[in-house]
Amino acid sequence: MAITRRTHVRENLLLALDTLRKHKFRSFLTVLGVLIGTTTVIAVASIFAGLDKQVADAARDFGTRTLFIFKFDPGIHIGRLSKEERMRKPLTFEDARALKECPDVETVAAELQIWGPPPEMKYKSKQILDANFIGATADDFRVVNDNLADGRFFTEIEDLHRSNVAVIGSDVVKRFFEHEDAIGKSIQVAGNSFQVVGTLAPRKSFPGDNGTDRVVKIPYWTFKKFYPDQKENFILAMAYPGRVNLAIDEVGSVLRRRRHVKPSDHDNFGISTAEALIEQFRGIMSTVVLVTVVISSIGLLVGGIGVMNIMLVSVTERTREIGVRKAIGARRSDITWQFLLEAMTLTGSGGVLGILFGCLLSFGIKSLSNFPSSVPIWSVVAGFAVAVSIGLFFGMWPALKASRLDPIVALRYE
Repeated sequence: MAITRRTHVRENLLLALDTLRKHKFRSFLTVLGVLIGTTTVIAVASIFAGLDKQVADAARDFGTRTLFIFKFDPGIHIGRLSKEERMRKPLTFEDARALKECPDVETVAAELQIWGPPPEMKYKSKQILDANFIGATADDFRVVNDNLADGRFFTEIEDLHRSNVAVIGSDVVKRFFEHEDAIGKSIQVAGNSFQVVGTLAPRKSFPGDNGTDRVVKIPYWTFKKFYPDQKENFILAMAYPGRVNLAIDEVGSVLRRRRHVKPSDHDNFGISTAEALIEQFRGIMSTVVLVTVVISSIGLLVGGIGVMNIMLVSVTERTREIGVRKAIGARRSDITWQFLLEAMTLTGSGGVLGILFGCLLSFGIKSLSNFPSSVPIWSVVAGFAVAVSIGLFFGMWPALKASRLDPIVALRYE
């Protein structure tokens, strides 16, 4: 019985493929909506998967135990900041020093930057106008998980003595010292000379951001010597292993007390971690993907309606064939499955083409623009399953209509 059923399925499938071969252009136009919808889903899923991996890798590259502390609410901001956020007082170096007393905080670092156009950097005749110029405490390299490519990090003694030393990122090394050793050389930043004592290894970057490697770090107090009016501190803290949540609570309590936040008021600072940034990014992207999938489902719906229409036409064209099959013993279920398999084969073929086009599109985006793109297996499986399901759903009515034809009437049909 099982062998007979498999034989019927195979025969119906071959019959469906033969019908597609006979009407290639009509079949292609019929499944065009399914093809476009599947292509869109595969392309969007691949871009999302690539972005998700790049963002996760870049965030975790800073360390899973690192707390990012700033005066604004944490996360990705869209649009203007609220007036309350803009009016917040900056975090201070004393705030950073106070956080060292937290029992679950291993070490703390503070950074200062120039808010506005970056300063001009020069070495001989070469010039950089877009590098990040940062003043950082000596523990900064450890907290943000910086790795040396050559030389050394500056020390706490050099920071206290306001020494004119610098550690530079890999992109600055490429631009200034492509064919020479950077260690011991002096670079000019806004007219001030700094000796390069170390170079950083390349970091994993966020999409569209190469600033992590385009950086020049100097000691915190050296920075204050040249820019005494800069007060916007960015604080980083490293929690002990397994104590990240406890460290967040302790840091929050210390800062609320130091910044005089009332018990009923919201924090006037932000604390985030690599995992929190990843989760917020995924929340935003999942909304974008959902909207895109809903829009692409319109293409699938149009494709499904086209399949139903063409299958109804096919039933009419093959009325005599149905009558002959019934006359020689075909059951209603045989006729139903014949047309259902034909509809599913039709949309399944559109799904396969959509998957191929989606994969090619993903590969093209990655090759031509270096944009992260990776086709996840689940999107391929889901794309094919949805395409076949469209054929099953929209092919049901034509298949039932064919199975209910009276064999005598069908044989007389001209």
